[in-house]
Amino acid sequence: MASKIWFITGTSRGFGHEWALAALDRGDKVVATARNVHALEGLTAKYGESVLALPLDVTNRTAVFDAVRVAHDHFGRLDVVVNNAGYGQFGMVEEINEQEAREQIETNLFGALWVTQAVLPYLREQASGHILQVSSIGGISAFANVGMYHASKWALEGISQSLALEVADFGIKVTIIEPGGYATDWGGSSAKHAELLPAYDAVRERSARLRSQRQTVSGDPLATREAVLRVVDAETPPLRIFFGNGPLATATADYESRLATWREWEPVSVAAHGHAD
Repeated sequence: MASKIWFITGTSRGFGHEWALAALDRGDKVVATARNVHALEGLTAKYGESVLALPLDVTNRTAVFDAVRVAHDHFGRLDVVVNNAGYGQFGMVEEINEQEAREQIETNLFGALWVTQAVLPYLREQASGHILQVSSIGGISAFANVGMYHASKWALEGISQSLALEVADFGIKVTIIEPGGYATDWGGSSAKHAELLPAYDAVRERSARLRSQRQTVSGDPLATREAVLRVVDAETPPLRIFFGNGPLATATADYESRLATWREWEPVSVAAHGHAD
């Protein structure tokens, strides 16, 4: 199998770092990007010319297009594009201020959009490529205290499903990766927290209790290395794939509940259709 050229955002830690290592260890080449390029020195020291480390703030559209151009000029092509940069914004919907809301969308949604727009002309020209959008079980379900995070990931899911339909004729594939709970820094130092309103203390406590009840052992990020390679090497990769052993149960319960509600209210839905003249 010919080696691939990867472009990965948010490569300094978490899934981005693990998947860069997976690619490099098997002989692929990686354009590794991060806000702080010094965090990538370990990759460049170990893998040398197989890595191109670039500083990148994905919320800066001009910088994204410049980085993609440099990456393409350097390696001559791009095969796998991983939109991994993002973080978790915690806070009840009423607690989120305007800046927190905008920054969450700017990074998690617009960052992925800018990278996608920047790479598409190159992928269309070469009539190949695979875009991996890192979403979450939080991209199809929702829980209290992370509403803005859900907003960013639900939007990413929608735009990515449309994208898959738009680019299929050009030989470009799209996969939305939806991880469950993993032992990454998502809820740690990379997370942001809104100022708490005491009125929600009881809701917060109940939410924490429910979360602990459904909490399973966190997944091992190392195990995702083989999984992501299987996805990018597949002749017909999935549009969506869960990573971890918990998301399917959550999705099943959520969608069964939605279907039950839609069916219960179907008479009202039909009545709202009216009659054509």
